[in-house]
Amino acid sequence: MVARSAAAAQRNVPIAVRRPIGARLRLGSLALYLPIAFALRLLMLGKPAFQSDEQFYLLVGQRMAQGALPYVDIWDRKPWGLFALYRAVYALPFDPVLTYQLLGLACSVLTALLIERIARRIAPPRAAQWAGLIYLLWQPVFNVALGQSPVFYNLPVALAALIVVDVRTRAHDPLLARRGLEAMLLFGLAMQIKYTAVFEGAAFGLMLLGRGWADGWPPRRLVLAGAGWIAAALAPTAAVWTGYAWLGHGDVFVQANFTSILGRTTDMADAFGRLAKECLALIPFALALLLAPHRLRPVRGERPAALPSLRIWALASIGGFLVFGTWYDHYLGPVLVPLSVLAAPALARSRPGERWYGQLLLGLGAIGAVAAPALQVRERGDATQFASMTHAITRELHGRCLYVFEGDSALYRTTNACIPTRFAYPSHLNAMNEAGALNIDPVSEVRRIMASRPGVVVIGLSKRPNRANDKARDIVMEALRSDYQTYAQASLGTRRFALWRLK
Repeated sequence: MVARSAAAAQRNVPIAVRRPIGARLRLGSLALYLPIAFALRLLMLGKPAFQSDEQFYLLVGQRMAQGALPYVDIWDRKPWGLFALYRAVYALPFDPVLTYQLLGLACSVLTALLIERIARRIAPPRAAQWAGLIYLLWQPVFNVALGQSPVFYNLPVALAALIVVDVRTRAHDPLLARRGLEAMLLFGLAMQIKYTAVFEGAAFGLMLLGRGWADGWPPRRLVLAGAGWIAAALAPTAAVWTGYAWLGHGDVFVQANFTSILGRTTDMADAFGRLAKECLALIPFALALLLAPHRLRPVRGERPAALPSLRIWALASIGGFLVFGTWYDHYLGPVLVPLSVLAAPALARSRPGERWYGQLLLGLGAIGAVAAPALQVRERGDATQFASMTHAITRELHGRCLYVFEGDSALYRTTNACIPTRFAYPSHLNAMNEAGALNIDPVSEVRRIMASRPGVVVIGLSKRPNRANDKARDIVMEALRSDYQTYAQASLGTRRFALWRLK
């Protein structure tokens, strides 16, 4: 202590104001991550129809602010917690599109900081910092950079992972039971944003039990602790379910949240095509995680004790991605977190012949982070085009409802029109893969909607991304030819739509 004081005095730096290296690194990482994350998302910010899922979540948030009840008044299978996040956007006096997008940016940066902190367990500080940057670079590549559900639930999952990795590498931790409760409650909150977090939660729960077993816990204590951890993970969902049951809608909640997924079908040819492209995109991660450890010697700062836990986490997240078989690119959002952590050792190389693993991961991530959003904006259109289409619809509604049979659900929000069905997400009624998941006959529902004579109907003129429900479309077109007239065509990026009004 005397030596430290003397050294500080010689440098004329008071000990009381010297920050520890960890604090300096976190501030430096924030200064690195925040501007880069903002720059990568600048092209996407303010676009109201950038992602079909995000615009629908924002619509649900708007209608919740107006008194609607998710699942009962406006249907989807996502957890209530995700909609509550988007409802919170309307508690702020700002543009709701920018608000949710900047909220997502903040969650991404905080997750990157946690990735850095976890990666410090297996890599030197600078490499751990690059691991956080890898996460921010690769998010836009897989269209999960703004408001998709993993953007939000990756944060509590990464925080839970930090807790579990810490206790797993510490024998006979007296706080193991309490820390396990904290981690499982975080997973419970993550599950209320998307239920696929259950796979990672189960993996971490088993790892916690394994730590207790290794510490010599008797079977009774393991059972009690495991039951407590499971209860903590299920508590947020149970609380929401209880609220719906109290309102008399418990069966509606169960159908939307749990049983509807069993009725959804998948076009496997399209799904395998997506999976093939995603596997190609993940090759830099595969090289850094699988090939580099066998070809490179450890560097100073690497500590392998946490590696088994991190690898189990990665396998659990990959399993959660693979199990449902749809394999949309943004479903890789949670996989990016453990992969970025595990890539940290490959980012620590300084020798010319060894650096290319990290350079490939960073370089391709940077290219993809620019190219993927640019292609998305080209396809989806910009705010000016959307405002023009909104105006063209609003002037012809005359107090009647809008029906977007094909197109963007955000039009309901921007026109503030009434919605003639609880199935406001267009694909729920116009696509065959959802026909068995709704607990109603979509053809009968479309017939009822057209009989209610909405003021304006939006129909797509471009190639659709999924297999159409032809019977439902025939009903719409028959009603349009009989009672409506087309009065405008609108373009959103490369997509074109016809607008029909009542005669």
